[in-house]
Amino acid sequence: IAADSGVKRTSIYSLYESLKEKGLMSVEVRGFKQVYVAESPETLKRVIETKKQEFEDLLPEFLRVYKVGSDSDTIKYYEGVKSVRNVYELLISDLKPDDFYLVITHQEEWYNLDPEFFQKFVERRARLRLDTRLLMKQSETAQKFKTYEQNYNMKVKLLPEKTDLHTNLVITKNRVVIQQLSFPVIALVIENKSIIQMHQQLFGIIWDSLPE
Repeated sequence: IAADSGVKRTSIYSLYESLKEKGLMSVEVRGFKQVYVAESPETLKRVIETKKQEFEDLLPEFLRVYKVGSDSDTIKYYEGVKSVRNVYELLISDLKPDDFYLVITHQEEWYNLDPEFFQKFVERRARLRLDTRLLMKQSETAQKFKTYEQNYNMKVKLLPEKTDLHTNLVITKNRVVIQQLSFPVIALVIENKSIIQMHQQLFGIIWDSLPE
């Protein structure tokens, strides 16, 4: 086993004992020899499912400790498209119907970062029945979303033609997200009531100044 795995021989015994305690290995006596035998993959599956359930049971307590230990005002930094996808999952995770979801965006650049993910995200967001309003830089994609805004339970207004945006701004009751759309793709997540309120009011001023 040591030769095949590349693990030091002295470490094999402790690893074996650990796997034995988890029920993933056993010993069979064959004649005068002891043979180490791995249990069925179904056993590993059961172990993983048990650990997952234990984690799910403890998750509420972990979240409680996390919130107690966190400052009420935070700024978090994320880099890369994968991390930014997680930011958008976070954005809608604690919103309820009629909560506001406000966006200033170059929709085409945002959408093209990961068309499959963001299309599904827009559809899932629509099912939450939020008060979703978007100010979009004019583009073909923006015109498409404007045409089908009712299908996505949102309202869209187009920004003046000369508006130059390469950043996405999202405002919810809990967060402000500022996302750079050009590479490297980054996002800042701000959790501060005063900053959220300011951005919400500024969004309202711009929204009211534009035609339907």
